[in-house]
Amino acid sequence: MSTTGQVIQCKAAVAWEPGKPVSIEDVDVAPPKEHEVRIQVVATGVCHTDWEYLYEAGKGMKFRPFPLVLGHEAAGIVESVGPGVTKFSPGDKVIPLFLPQCGDCDRCRSPKTNHCRKNWSYTQVGVLADGTSRISCKGQQVYQFLGVSSFSQYTVVIDTSLAKIRSDAPLDKVCLLGCGVSTGYGAAVNAAQVEKDSSCAVFGLGAVGLAAIMGCQAAEAKRIIAVDVNPDKFEIAKKFGATDCVNPKDHEKPIQEVLVEMTEGGVDYALECVGSTAIMSAALESTTDAWGICVIAGWSETEAMEVVVEKILMGRTLKGTYFGGWKSVDDVPKLVDAYMNKKLKLDEFITHTLPLKEINVAFEYMRTGTSIRTVISLS
Repeated sequence: MSTTGQVIQCKAAVAWEPGKPVSIEDVDVAPPKEHEVRIQVVATGVCHTDWEYLYEAGKGMKFRPFPLVLGHEAAGIVESVGPGVTKFSPGDKVIPLFLPQCGDCDRCRSPKTNHCRKNWSYTQVGVLADGTSRISCKGQQVYQFLGVSSFSQYTVVIDTSLAKIRSDAPLDKVCLLGCGVSTGYGAAVNAAQVEKDSSCAVFGLGAVGLAAIMGCQAAEAKRIIAVDVNPDKFEIAKKFGATDCVNPKDHEKPIQEVLVEMTEGGVDYALECVGSTAIMSAALESTTDAWGICVIAGWSETEAMEVVVEKILMGRTLKGTYFGGWKSVDDVPKLVDAYMNKKLKLDEFITHTLPLKEINVAFEYMRTGTSIRTVISLS
């Protein structure tokens, strides 16, 4: 491409400080360095984690340096590659990944985890492998959220944090596989390993929770109870496979007691998809003793949850999941294939599509519970 090796000026949503709306700015995106890939971002989902880092920095979230460009759930096209890049070429359709997969470390070689830590300490603070960002604005370095920064028309990512996908995939749909849908679906099928004819409870009916319901249905669970304080989400939960919907506000008893009564002893599997420590505790206590499994998929970095030790001693399992347990580089293309083969829903998650200039509207839709997923078009 004619832009290869040159700085590209484009539009991005820059968060100058926490707690304030982002602003659309002209930014400079430098060419990729060794083992880096510059991509044109075509579409990006707006994830609750983006909102939390902007508006709840320090409240259960570790502080990230500002200014930064948020966004980590995206799809795009390779514009150019840096030295040493062998697996990508200009024109490839790709999904950037906040979780790398180098393929060489002990964790990548182990079937027990997807927690590759290649350049992890760098991307977690918003820089690439050399300790700097490729995005700047008004002469100032702008940090790259989780090493991605998809709220920019162009961005640069490390080549171990990128998945090549099939050329016929619609980028404005498969972008959701960069975070929310993969996390929730994987929480059910990988982390919980939901079994046929089992009972499940899913706490929180955002994109992650609905994807968890989809995973429970794919595993042929007999009963899937959707739990949320917003009854407006119950109809869509049923479309994804929920058999029952419960609003905790409709009951005087704690929700875990309600679920234990409904299921005559507790559910086999509980999936927490909110990120609230109180709900995490409730989810654990909603499972049956002897074999109940509770999986935490909701995000919180600094808070502690309360666990009654007896609940564990009686045979329950409490576990967490990150990105649904998927080996990112290997598995995201397979999830794209599943969608293309109509074995995985994506379109149904998208309630709004907006241009980049309206990204603060997307954040407001999320805050008020108006949207499931808003997709931002950057092309």
